[in-house]
Amino acid sequence: MKLINKLWMLVLLMVPAMAFASETLHLDAAPGSLSDKASLQRGAQFFVANCLACHSAAYMRYNRLADIGMSDEEIRKLLPEGGKPGSTMKAAMDSETAKAAFGAAPPDMSVEVRARGADWVYTYLRSFYVDTERSSGVNNLLFPLVAMPNILGTLQGDQALEVVKHEGGHEVQTLKLTSPGSMSPKEFDATVGDLVNFLDFMSEPAKLVRYKLGYIVLGFLFILLILAYLLKKEFWKDIH
Repeated sequence: MKLINKLWMLVLLMVPAMAFASETLHLDAAPGSLSDKASLQRGAQFFVANCLACHSAAYMRYNRLADIGMSDEEIRKLLPEGGKPGSTMKAAMDSETAKAAFGAAPPDMSVEVRARGADWVYTYLRSFYVDTERSSGVNNLLFPLVAMPNILGTLQGDQALEVVKHEGGHEVQTLKLTSPGSMSPKEFDATVGDLVNFLDFMSEPAKLVRYKLGYIVLGFLFILLILAYLLKKEFWKDIH
C-alpha cells in the first residue's frame, strides 16, 4: 500500500513539470514529407549553398542524392571543386577553425535530425532573435546562448523577443518580426521546411525503403492469415 502511495505521489509531482516543459519548449511541426522529392531536392540545394560552408554531413554521399530523384548532372553541379559523386559532404571550413571562430565546433548535420527530431530543428532555425548583449548580435529562444550565428537572418529578417505576462504572473516568451527579410514569413517557413526535410532524409536515407518493405511484409502476413483461416476451415469442416 505504501508503495502505491509513493507511486501516486511521483505521478502527481511529474504532471506539473511535464506541463511546464510543454509550455516553455513548444515545438512547431515540421511541414516536410519524405515522399515529396521536389521538397527534398530544394532542401539539398539549399543545404549545399548555405550550410555546407560550416556544417559537414559526414555520413552522406553526394551520389545518394539520386535517391531523391536528382540526375547525375544536377548532382555534379553541387559538388565542390575536385569533388566526386562518391565523396561525402565535407564542410569547407575545418572543425578547428570553426571552433576558434564560433566558440564551438558545428555539429554534423547528417545526424542532427535523428538526434533531436525534425520539429526541434525546424523550430530552432526559426527562433533566432536580436540580442545586442551578445557578440554575435543574436540569441535563440529554443537554444539560449547558442554559438551559431543567424545565417538565415537576411532571408527571415530581424525578430525581437517579447515577454507576455498572463494572469497569475505567468510569463510567455514570443518572437515578433521587427524588420522583414528578403522572404515573406510564409516563404521562409517553406524554405526551412524543405531544408529540415532534407536533413531528415540524410539522417536515414533508407527510411522510405524500410517503410515500403514493412508494408510488403504486413500485406504478405495478411494474405497468409486468410490462407491459414481457409485451410483451418477445410480441415475442420467434417469434424462437426
